Amino acid sequence: MYRTMMKSKLHRAVVTEADLNYVGSITIDRDLMEAVDLWENEKVQVVNNTNGARLETYVIEGPRGSGVICLNGAAARMAQPGDVVIIISYALMENETAREFKPAVAVLDSHNQIQQMLSYEPASTTLD
Repeated sequence: MYRTMMKSKLHRAVVTEADLNYVGSITIDRDLMEAVDLWENEKVQVVNNTNGARLETYVIEGPRGSGVICLNGAAARMAQPGDVVIIISYALMENETAREFKPAVAVLDSHNQIQQMLSYEPASTTLD
């Protein structure tokens, strides 16, 4: 049996841009992509903490160190600069792998800089 498990997460990213005229996707700073093992063109779920919207799209590499989180195309209607989002990727895993797998979770500050790296999803509702 395979299970769909959280592979990685950018927690509390701040949207820096929304470009309605782009073809589609989400542009993410290359440093953030590497920190949580996201690949260009990988499918992600974006959960908007500001307005409750949820969407699925794919990743485009943004400039390294820029802090960019830009929703492109139709997704730009789901978030605006300043919105706080969670970006989640998932992977299909066999039961044995899923039991032992540790996701990469980057908790970001208000400038999209990594504040903390976790290898688990905390049970608490807030992160210090």
